[in-house]
Amino acid sequence: MAAQRVLIGGEWRDSQGTKTFTAFDPKTKTAIADAYPVSPWSEIETALQHAAAASRAVRNWPAERFAAFLEEYATRIEARAVDLIAIAHQETALPVTPRLKDAELPRTINQLRQAAHWAREGSWATATIDSAANIRSQLEPIGPVAVFGPNNFPFAFNSIAGGDFAAAVAAGNPVLAKGHSSHPGTTRLLAEEAQLAAQKTGMPAGFVQLIYRTSHADGTKLVVHPALGAIGYTGSRSAGTQLKTAADAVGKPIYLELSSINPVVFLPGVVTQKAAELAEQFAGSCLMGAGQFCTNPGLVLAVAGSATDAMITDIAQRFTAAPVGTLLGEGVLQHLSAGVQTLVKHGAKVLSGGHPGGGMGVCHQNTLLSVTGKDFLAAPEALQTEAFGNASLVVIAADADELLAVLDHLEGNLTGCIYSATDGSDDALYDRVAAALRPKVGRLLNDKMPTGVAVSTAMNHGGPFPATGHPGFTAVGLPAAIKRFARLACYDGVHPGRLPATLQDKNPTGTLRLVDGKWTTADVATK
Repeated sequence: MAAQRVLIGGEWRDSQGTKTFTAFDPKTKTAIADAYPVSPWSEIETALQHAAAASRAVRNWPAERFAAFLEEYATRIEARAVDLIAIAHQETALPVTPRLKDAELPRTINQLRQAAHWAREGSWATATIDSAANIRSQLEPIGPVAVFGPNNFPFAFNSIAGGDFAAAVAAGNPVLAKGHSSHPGTTRLLAEEAQLAAQKTGMPAGFVQLIYRTSHADGTKLVVHPALGAIGYTGSRSAGTQLKTAADAVGKPIYLELSSINPVVFLPGVVTQKAAELAEQFAGSCLMGAGQFCTNPGLVLAVAGSATDAMITDIAQRFTAAPVGTLLGEGVLQHLSAGVQTLVKHGAKVLSGGHPGGGMGVCHQNTLLSVTGKDFLAAPEALQTEAFGNASLVVIAADADELLAVLDHLEGNLTGCIYSATDGSDDALYDRVAAALRPKVGRLLNDKMPTGVAVSTAMNHGGPFPATGHPGFTAVGLPAAIKRFARLACYDGVHPGRLPATLQDKNPTGTLRLVDGKWTTADVATK
């Protein structure tokens, strides 16, 4: 069987690779017919050369050109929604509705259009002018960006359509997408529309490119290549940290989203006040989509007591009664099973589930585990092992001081939630808990579960390591996400006619700039 073609240098071409792979239907546990190539290094290097040429070609292009591409691409995805949803459903087993059709694909289209808006608006570049010294600076495209997409969001985080892609293009960079093996067909259809959008809007050959898989060694060579400006990676902690080590060794910016167990703290007063409601909210959040969200609540913290015991029993019963969802693939199942086994090995007790099976296709029983605060503190690293999927660990602290000690031992996470009573009985403890939790998480929530990630200008989908590779950046939320794929460029005494348009005295586009210490859209005052 001939393998699907790769998109390199503005054309679909036969791969030079001799190895192939197929996608997998998680519901039926059968391979999907199409074969996809593993690209050899020679092919990857060719793609990088085309990306570098494209980067040079667009270097001084106005933002409008990139915005036009993003908008055309969004429109083309919208028109091909039926095909995209069908193949994504087959490759991932994620439900058509409400997940793919009603939530994720519209979000993806919206992200692309938001990126177009902010590219055109331009304030993300932070144009700064010191007219007295004639020194001017702004953020500019960093160069070709390689994007490694994850398995759990075939649209919204796809390497050739998701948030990293949109942000990189909005900054003015070509993108070399490395697809995920779980949904290569979905990625291929998206790439077809990206290439057609690029052609229609006059983008250079190599502005958008796609390969499906590389060897681990070639993936490492890719991230350190001199032609590459930066990397966006969402995936496993082990693979991501290997790429980070390689990129750091050559000073290459790499923006990672790795593992996160997203602690949820139930303070004593709120447990007494509404234990059943908490159990319902938590079970719904943890088991949604078989728990395959980067913000899935994988750790619950509470203080021991009869109300806490009743709540945990309620949660366990809900886990047992709830339908078992289909996982994205065998790799997810293996990772989940291994994570559960590690937690049990280090003292966690199984309250519900604990074993593979229980549903359709690739699946694992809904699993709830518990451990005392004392036992957690004896093995905090192992008991923070991510069990990615429909599983969570409850830590029962003996008292408030032990609860705070547990929080002090947490690694970095994307999110952290604190539930407190409405009558003020938890307020004093809330202040202590928030002080301990706030430095550990990118997004702090009150009285709601973390599963949803709104595409908002104020959103932070980031956090301290190992949630991400850098706590100062977000993968969701524009225009902030654009800045990851930019570099600071300074112009000292450069002649007016040689300056970028956004740094000249005239400001015809009305971009917000920092001129002589004041934010303004006005022209630079002539003296």
